[in-house]
Amino acid sequence: MYYFDNAATTVQKPPAVAEAVYEVLHSGLYGNPSRGAHGYSLRAYELVLEAKEQVKSLFSAGQDYEVAFTHNSTTALNLVLKGLVRPGDHVLTTMWEHNAVLRPLYQLEKEGATVDFIGSDARTGQLRYEELEQKLRLETKLVVCNHASNVTGNVLDISRIRAFCKAHGLFLVIDASQSAGVVPIDVSDGTITAICFTGHKSLYGPGGTGGVCIRRDAPVRPVLTGGDGVHAFDHDQPGGVPAILEAGTANVAGIAGLSAGVSYIREHWQELQRKQAVLSDYFLQGLQQIPDLVLYGDVSGPRVPVFAVNFPGAESTVVSDILWETYGIATRPGFHCAPLLHESLGTKEQGAVRFSLSSFTTRDDLDAALVALKKISALQR
Repeated sequence: MYYFDNAATTVQKPPAVAEAVYEVLHSGLYGNPSRGAHGYSLRAYELVLEAKEQVKSLFSAGQDYEVAFTHNSTTALNLVLKGLVRPGDHVLTTMWEHNAVLRPLYQLEKEGATVDFIGSDARTGQLRYEELEQKLRLETKLVVCNHASNVTGNVLDISRIRAFCKAHGLFLVIDASQSAGVVPIDVSDGTITAICFTGHKSLYGPGGTGGVCIRRDAPVRPVLTGGDGVHAFDHDQPGGVPAILEAGTANVAGIAGLSAGVSYIREHWQELQRKQAVLSDYFLQGLQQIPDLVLYGDVSGPRVPVFAVNFPGAESTVVSDILWETYGIATRPGFHCAPLLHESLGTKEQGAVRFSLSSFTTRDDLDAALVALKKISALQR
């Protein structure tokens, strides 16, 4: 079997990830962090703090930033967007966005905010960055954007977005679900308000982990409220980042695994970057040689190893089923929770077949996929 659905979740992890989770669950030594002064609680608390430092180092975040752990990037995006945007505020976002951004924004629109979308090219999916200035308003407060598309694999020109936000004093929220651990992200200049990340994809962590690296001075209001282990008699959730984002008990075992995944990436950063670039280039060249295959996105620009393809007239679900049932190749068909980008690419009806790689993908995996696609192409003609 060949796994090409890493943009959804990685199934192959560094051994240290499972070992870290097992240690917490098996040792009987890790209690509830911040819920006691005994050794079990303090040991868990120290583990969570160390994990936060790992994440901050990955993003080159200084003392102006804190990390809050959540279940995934969807939770983090909801907490940040709903915590920052108020009725009357205007938000700029893009056609690249995942429903993890779109649906919170649609909800905020119903509550009095307004949203405008930066368009994308129908052929390449590339953003029309000039629309940022064109759609700016006096009440614009925040820009939220997907750092790397989970459909085309193209990477946002984050430098241009940062310059725009800095020039106009706007909050900038980045969805790094596809880029964290693959593309260098440096928040040290302070222009990014929050980076929302998920653990179970290119950070090689367990499912149900993720979080946000956020500026300490971000004026977020609480979305989820509950226990914090300290201010028991307060009616309101204790303020300040990161506590205001961390109601309830932390997933200590999952955070241990996530920390091990991030540590692995930091230790092997150059090797992983080089390997994924070589695999991505090899696969891209192979795809471009297959007759009748449509490849979406800008093939010349920076990218993460995500590729969306189609055969004209063939439903993406049918092609994906053939790949699995006949060749044992796992892909993701359909719309990838990114409806606006599929509308822009003209794939609203057909969807697309997505191949997504990881550093554990091999050349043999790629060759098997290319051979299968060539055989399907021959059947189409």
